[in-house]
Amino acid sequence: MPLKKKIMIIDDEESFASMLKLRIESSGDYEVMVSPEAKDIIKRVHDFRPDVILLDMLMPGIGGLDICYMLNHDPVGLTIPVIIVSGDDKPKDKANAFKFGISDYLVKPVDDEKLMKAIEKAIVLKSEQF
Repeated sequence: MPLKKKIMIIDDEESFASMLKLRIESSGDYEVMVSPEAKDIIKRVHDFRPDVILLDMLMPGIGGLDICYMLNHDPVGLTIPVIIVSGDDKPKDKANAFKFGISDYLVKPVDDEKLMKAIEKAIVLKSEQF
């Protein structure tokens, strides 16, 4: 049996993150870790070694772009595709997120099919790059 791919969800909305986790794990192909806060996020990334990170843009304290910056300046974080999953649909914020090299930007509420396609695309791109 092939190893399950690992997905990390970083989102302060715990009910949304839990629902997203259940939706992703129901496919049977993924192991999912939820991190409701950005505190010690680089350590958590190093410990869990996700294949993809699903990241909320707007969180208290450290926001999504700050986390993207930290990941881009970390040798492990730099190799992990990031998909923004946010309620924020402002073109300027999307453009700024893509400047950080994110894989995709999805707006809440997220359609299951669109979410799974974005995850699969990010994993394929990662395998081609690293």
